[in-house]
Amino acid sequence: MTIQVFADSFDAYQLLRDYQQQLSAGSYGAMASFIGTMRDFNDNASVSKMTLEHYPAMTEHYLDKLEQQARDQWPLDACLIVHRVGDILPADAIVVIGCWSAHRRAALDACAWLIEELKFNAPFWKKETRPDGERWVESNTNGVE
Repeated sequence: MTIQVFADSFDAYQLLRDYQQQLSAGSYGAMASFIGTMRDFNDNASVSKMTLEHYPAMTEHYLDKLEQQARDQWPLDACLIVHRVGDILPADAIVVIGCWSAHRRAALDACAWLIEELKFNAPFWKKETRPDGERWVESNTNGVE
């Protein structure tokens, strides 16, 4: 299992490929992934930049705990959780999740659960840059908009 926090942009697909190459061939039967990128809008307003702030020790502890909870709930062979912090521009990858398991249901369910937990409970603070200035985001969208 691996968690990583980056202050610089990254190639989400390359991270997934590199991590998967480290796994034993044939040790898993399914891989599910999620890549979240920054939108150029939120709450019906244009957004030109987002800044994600965090406390490193708190964030690492949370991500470790989240990974362990996923392992306790599903039979995962491997898991990758990568998150960006700092200044992020539209189309930049913010989060990457990869779950490898013997069976598809475990990989898919764990991946879906992990992104929802990250989205609503992770200790990150978001500030958006809009045409009318900067503002702190008080709550996340529910994903059905």
